[in-house]
Amino acid sequence: MQWDLILVGAGLANGLIAWRLQQVRPELNVLLIEQGEAAGGNHTWSFHHHDLSPEQHQWIAPLVAHSWPGYDVMFPSLTRHIDQPYYTLFSDRFAHRLTEALGDNLRLNCPVAAVSPQRVQLANGDTLTARAVIDGRGQPDAPTQRCAWQLFVGQEWRLAHPHGLTRPLLMDATVPQCNAYRFFYLLPLSPDTLLIEDTRFSNAPALNRDDYRAAIKDYAAQRHWTLSALLREESGCLPLTLAGAPPPDSTSQQPCSGMRAGLFHAVTGYSLPLAVRLADAVAGLGIPD
Repeated sequence: MQWDLILVGAGLANGLIAWRLQQVRPELNVLLIEQGEAAGGNHTWSFHHHDLSPEQHQWIAPLVAHSWPGYDVMFPSLTRHIDQPYYTLFSDRFAHRLTEALGDNLRLNCPVAAVSPQRVQLANGDTLTARAVIDGRGQPDAPTQRCAWQLFVGQEWRLAHPHGLTRPLLMDATVPQCNAYRFFYLLPLSPDTLLIEDTRFSNAPALNRDDYRAAIKDYAAQRHWTLSALLREESGCLPLTLAGAPPPDSTSQQPCSGMRAGLFHAVTGYSLPLAVRLADAVAGLGIPD
């Protein structure tokens, strides 16, 4: 069987491409492949209201888990309240919606050995062919030009008592600084449920998760929050291209998406707005013969 399009890797970028194509090009036979047990992995993706157009807000709305009318930032000598909507997607909802939309056209636990513009070699030896293949298997090995990283551990906690927050605190930089810039990121998900994330900038992608976990508990204690049940944990090392990494290899004929294509904000690591634009762009293209 030849597919119209095979998307290798069911992360944010390829997942949004598949979601958008299902909406506007349902006649296409699209296959989404993921080596893991679920689409989207274990992630939180957030974006600001003006990151997307009204049309993009409309088509991504079923994937949005939480939204707030504004958010706050805090520094040692400055606090600012910003009245602009803020939105968050969680990977479990993302995976559920994709599974509903794609059915058997989403293949999980499916490792890939090799990818080319019209062919996918699976680890089990099978070969799949398509009119086009997009490689979205995440960030490749970092080039030497990338010399900074944003390291984080985020934990979703149920508290013994309400936390008192009504809107996200995107950056609490009043916390003690380490050998580089550091802040806490808070998302109030319900009156007694909170995502607490410790974020630090570093010159190396070395992440000591136990250190971050202890820091999260200390931060909660300082805020007089009693942690009751840990619901979820995520962590990551996002590249910061402050030194100016080169664009992806323009001589390659392999279409790529997401982190593999370098489609993320150079300082914050935000990738959702670019992934939405890419999904719209792919949906507007003709599939080659």
